[in-house]
Amino acid sequence: MTQNYIVTAHKSTAVTDVVTGNFTSPDDLNLIEARGNSLLINLVTPEGLKPILDATIYGRVALMQLFRPKNEQKDLLFLMTARYHIAVLSFDPSTSDLVTRASGEMLERVCKPTEGRQIGMIDPDCKMIALHIYTGLLKIIPLDLTSGGELKAFNVRLEDLYVIDLKFLHGYATPTIAYLTEETTGRTLKTSGISVRDKELVKGPWKPISVESQASLLQPVVSPCGGILVFGYETIIYCSEKVQHSIDPPIVKESIISCVGVVDRSRYLIGDANGRLLMLFVDSEEKIDGVTQVSSMKLEVLGECSGPSCVSYLDNGVVFVGSAHGDSQLLKLNATAGPNGSYVEVLDTFTSLAPIIDMSVVDLDKQGHDLIVTCSGLGKDGSLRVVRSGVGINEAASIDLSGVKGVWSLHGGPGSDQLDSMLVVSFVGHTTVLSLKGEEVEETEVPGLVSDQQTFFCGNVAGRNIVQITSTCVRLISEETLELVCDWHPPSGKNVSTAACNPTQVAVAVGSDLYYLEVKANKLNEVSHAVMQHEVACVDITPVGQRGDKADLCTIGLWTEIAVQVLFLPSLEVVYTQILGGDIIPRSVLMVSFAGCCYLLCALGDGTLHYFVLDPDSGQLSQSKRVVLGTKPITLKAFRSSGSTSVFACSNHPTIIHHSHQKLLFSNVNVKEVNYLCSLNSEAFKDSLAVVDDHSLVIGSVDQIQMLHIQTVPLSETVRRIAHQEGSRTFAVLTTRIDKASRQGTVPVRSSASTTVPNPTISRLPEGVTNPLAPDQEGDEVEIFSVLLLDENTFEVIHAYQLCPREHAVSITSCTLGTVNPSVYYVVGTAFVFMNEKEPSKGRILVFQVQSGRLNLICEKLENGAVFQVVSLNNSKLVASIRSAVTVFDFTEEGGLKQECTYTNNIMSLYIKTKGDFILVGDLMRSFKLLSYKQDTPQLEEISMDTKLNPVFLTAIEMIDDENYIGADGRHVFVCQKNSEATVEADLAYMLQPSRIYIGDNVNVFCRGSLVMDHPGSSASPFQGKPLLYATVTGALGLIGQLNSESFSLLSKIQSKMATLIKSVGNISHEVFRSFANDHKTQLSEGFIDGDLVEKFLDLKQSQMEDICKGIKSAEIQGTEVDVTVEDVVKLIEDLSRLH
Repeated sequence: MTQNYIVTAHKSTAVTDVVTGNFTSPDDLNLIEARGNSLLINLVTPEGLKPILDATIYGRVALMQLFRPKNEQKDLLFLMTARYHIAVLSFDPSTSDLVTRASGEMLERVCKPTEGRQIGMIDPDCKMIALHIYTGLLKIIPLDLTSGGELKAFNVRLEDLYVIDLKFLHGYATPTIAYLTEETTGRTLKTSGISVRDKELVKGPWKPISVESQASLLQPVVSPCGGILVFGYETIIYCSEKVQHSIDPPIVKESIISCVGVVDRSRYLIGDANGRLLMLFVDSEEKIDGVTQVSSMKLEVLGECSGPSCVSYLDNGVVFVGSAHGDSQLLKLNATAGPNGSYVEVLDTFTSLAPIIDMSVVDLDKQGHDLIVTCSGLGKDGSLRVVRSGVGINEAASIDLSGVKGVWSLHGGPGSDQLDSMLVVSFVGHTTVLSLKGEEVEETEVPGLVSDQQTFFCGNVAGRNIVQITSTCVRLISEETLELVCDWHPPSGKNVSTAACNPTQVAVAVGSDLYYLEVKANKLNEVSHAVMQHEVACVDITPVGQRGDKADLCTIGLWTEIAVQVLFLPSLEVVYTQILGGDIIPRSVLMVSFAGCCYLLCALGDGTLHYFVLDPDSGQLSQSKRVVLGTKPITLKAFRSSGSTSVFACSNHPTIIHHSHQKLLFSNVNVKEVNYLCSLNSEAFKDSLAVVDDHSLVIGSVDQIQMLHIQTVPLSETVRRIAHQEGSRTFAVLTTRIDKASRQGTVPVRSSASTTVPNPTISRLPEGVTNPLAPDQEGDEVEIFSVLLLDENTFEVIHAYQLCPREHAVSITSCTLGTVNPSVYYVVGTAFVFMNEKEPSKGRILVFQVQSGRLNLICEKLENGAVFQVVSLNNSKLVASIRSAVTVFDFTEEGGLKQECTYTNNIMSLYIKTKGDFILVGDLMRSFKLLSYKQDTPQLEEISMDTKLNPVFLTAIEMIDDENYIGADGRHVFVCQKNSEATVEADLAYMLQPSRIYIGDNVNVFCRGSLVMDHPGSSASPFQGKPLLYATVTGALGLIGQLNSESFSLLSKIQSKMATLIKSVGNISHEVFRSFANDHKTQLSEGFIDGDLVEKFLDLKQSQMEDICKGIKSAEIQGTEVDVTVEDVVKLIEDLSRLH
C-alpha cells in the first residue's frame, strides 16, 4: 500500500463568486473573492486592492452573500460549500480572523441534487435563507443568530422540478420569491410567497409569465420600482406585478450573458462570454398615483475585459471582474471613450492559471530544475503559463570578467549623493574599480584605494568615509576626496585572513588573532584583541536586535574544531560555542534579523547551511537546523528587496533565504551559479544586484521574492494539449479558435496565434470522411483546431498546422518510433465531430516530424472513432485509445503505422499511461484497467481492473509504479493497487483501493515532476522517488509524494491531533471534509496525509506544538519506541514544506 502525502503548492486562482460590502469594519469597503476552497478578503483602497486575509475553507465555496441583520454594525457573510455545509461568518479585527457565528449542514441522504447550479439567497429583510439544492425542494433557514449557533432548515415542496434561477423580490411584506422554471412549453417566470408559520409556499403575487426559451439569469430590482430583470440569449425583460418591458438589441445576441452586477437602482453591469462588459440602464418614472415604475431600458457596450464569471462595482467608477477562465481584473469606467472606443481602463490584473487543461513538466537546462508549462484560459484568454519555482534575476547589463573574488558597491567623490557610483571588484593579488555613469561602466582609479592587493571588504561607513580591508591593512578613505585618511596594520605584521565591517565597527582575523576596531572621528581605533583556540575561517559583525546601528555581538567560524562561536563586543569574550561536527570548515557566517526574530546562518564548504535562532542579548543559540543548498562553498550576503531584508546564498545552486510566518523559506534563484554578490542602487540601476559567476559580472534586478513565478505566453485561443520534444527543442500545442462562416470559407473572429503565424499548413479532408450535414450558414460559428509549434526558449510560434473543418485535435505526444531507424516524432490524435452523430465515427492519427522549424506530415492513418490518447510504448511503438479500443501500432520502415494488436473490452478508453510493457487504461466509467503487451505474440493481455463495485468517471490517471496507480474523478484523488498478494486466483484480477481523499476540485492532469531544484548531495528526501504534480480546473497546482512507513505513521498521528486542535471556518470537521463520497458509498479518507493541514504545525506556538507531540511515539531502528520531540516533527514537516 502506498502511503501518500498531498499538499497544495499553488492555491486556486479561479474567481467563481465575489461580493462587496462593509465586512471587516463599518467604515471599510471590502471585496471578498471565492477561489475554490478559500476566501480572499480584500480592503478597497485608493491604491487598489489590499489583501487582508486568505482563509481556507473545508470545502469548495459554492455560493456566498453579504447581509446585515438589524442591530449589526457591519456585514455578515453567508456561505455554502459544495457538500452543503453552511455558515454565517463575521470578521474579528483583534485577531484579523474569521469568526463562525452560526453553522449547519443541509445534506439530505435520500434527495436528488439539482441538475442545474446550486442556488442560495437571503431575503431583503435578512430574516431567512432560501436554498434550492435538491430537485423539487426548497430549504428555508430562519436566520436566528442567537439560537446557539446552529442553523436549522425546514423543507417546502416546489412543484417545478427544473429551476434555472431563483431570487427574492423586494417590496413585499411576506417573503416572496421569483424563479425561472423549465416546462414543456418553454421557460416560465413564476412567483411564490413563503409562509414560515405553515412551512409551505403560498400563491405568489404575479401570474406565470412566459419568457424567452433560453432565459437563464434573474436580477431583482430594488424598491421603489421592485420587480425583476430576466436575462436571456436574445432579450432582456423587466417584469413586475403591473409592468413588463423588453429589449432585444443585437449586441445581446452576439454572446451569452454570464454574470450581472448592481451599480445602483438604475444601472446594472453585465458580463458576457465573449469578454465584453456592458451597462444596462433602467429608467423609471413616478406616476400620478405616486407609484414609481420602470419606463424604459437601454444597453450599451463599455469595452472588453477578461471572460467574466462574476462582476462587482466597488466605488468611484471602479469595477472588479472575477474570472474562472482568465486573469481577473480591476477596471476603471471612464466617462468618455478612449482612442479604441472603449470606456474601460485596466487598473490591475490578477494572474490566474485557471483552468489548467493540460501541462508539461520539463528540465530545459538539465540542472535538476523542473519548469511547468500549463495550458490555461479559454477563448481569447487562452495562453501558456510558464511556472518557475524560485526567483529570477532580470539582467540589465553584463561585463566579461573572470577570477573575481569579491564585489562591493560604493558612493563617493566630490558632491556625491547616496546613489552608488562605483563597483569595487577584487581579484587574487589586485583590485579594480569600475565607475558607473548612467548605463556606462568603465574602469577608473581611486587615489585612496589600494589596487595591487586583494580586497576582503570595501564599503561606505559612518562619517562620510569608506573602509577598504586588504590582505595587509584596513584603510579609511574620505568619501568626498577619495584620499586616504588613516590606516591600520596588524601588529604581528601577518596578512589578514578574513574580515567583516559595518558602518561603525570592523572585525579583522589574522590567523587565530581577532582584532576589534571602531570607526570614530575619522580614525580607526583598535579597541580589543583576542586569541582564538583555532584559526578563524570566517567572521561577521552585522548589527541585530534593538541596536540596529551598532553590533553587540560578533560571530566567527573556526578551522580544526569545525565550530561557530558567538562573542560579546567590545570584549571579544566567547559566550557560546556551537560544534558543527564533520570535517568541512565554515566558509561564511551571517547574523540577520527577520521581522524581529534574529538568526545566525553558518554556511560550510560543501554547500550545507546550518541555521540557529539567536538571542541578541545573551548570544545563546537554539533550534539548530540544517539544510543542503548546493555542493560547493556558500557565501552569505544580506540585501534588501521591496522593502524587506533577504539573504542571498551564493553557490553553484544559488538560493534566496527569506522569512514568512515565523519560519525561514528557501527560494531557488533561476541562474546556474553565483560566486559573489552585492546590492547596487545607482542612477541607472535602481534597487539592483551585481552578481558574479566564473566568467562575468551581471547587473540586474531581482524578481518579487515568492515561491512561484508565472510568465504568460498569450495565444488568444484555447490551448487543449501540450507536448515537449527535447530533440527539436520545441513544444507542440493543440489549440482551438472560433471562426465565422462566410461565402469564402471561414473568417477568424479575432487575431490569435494560429492566424498570425506566417505560412501555415492547411490540412485537407481525407478520403473516407464525408460531411453528411449541409454547409455552415453565413455567420455561423465554426471551431477551427490547429497544431502549433513553439520554440522551447522564446515560446515564439514558428509554425501552424490547421486541421480540417469539424476535425477536433484531441491528443498529442512526442515519442520515438521505429526499431531499425528510430526517430523522434510528434503524434496527434483527432476526431471528426458531426452534429448528427452521438459520438465521432471517424478520427485520424497524424505523425509529424520537425524539419527546418516546420511540422512536416510523415504519415496519417484514418480510424473508426475518436483517437482519445496517443502514447509511446517501449520507446519504439505507439499505443492509441480509439473509442473503446486500445491499439498498438508499429512504425514501418516505409514510414507508416501498422496495427499489431488491439484490446476492446472497454466502454470508452479515454486515458492511457505506459511503463515498460504495462499499459494503464482509464475508462469513461470502469475506472482503471491494467494491460500487458506481449511482444512475441503480439497481443494485449488484461492483468487487473478496478473492482466492479467502484464505477468511477475518471478525469486524469498516472502510474506511480508497477503496482500502484493514481486517478482523479473530478472531486477525489485515489490510488488503486494491484492485488499481488491475493491467495485466490479470481482476486488477482481485481485491484484494491487502499488510498483515497477528497480535494473538492477537478484534476485534469498528473505529471511526474518537482517544484524545487534537486540538489546533488542533499540529505535524503522525505519522499520515496520523484513526486507527482497535479493541476486542476480552478488553477491549483498540487504535489503528491510517497512516504516511508515511519514518516507516514508519525504524520498520521500529528494530523489527527491537529484536526482536533485547529478550529475550522464554519465548524466543518476535517474528517468529514476529506472523506470520500460518491453516489455509491461514503468512506473516510485513508492512505493520504493532508499536507495543507499538517504544515500549519509550523505556524503554531511552541506550547501548542508540545501539546500535539505529547504522547506520540516513533520507532527507532532497533524497533523500540521513543517519545517524539517537537524538533523531530518540525524538521520533518519543514523538509516536506520545502518541496513545494
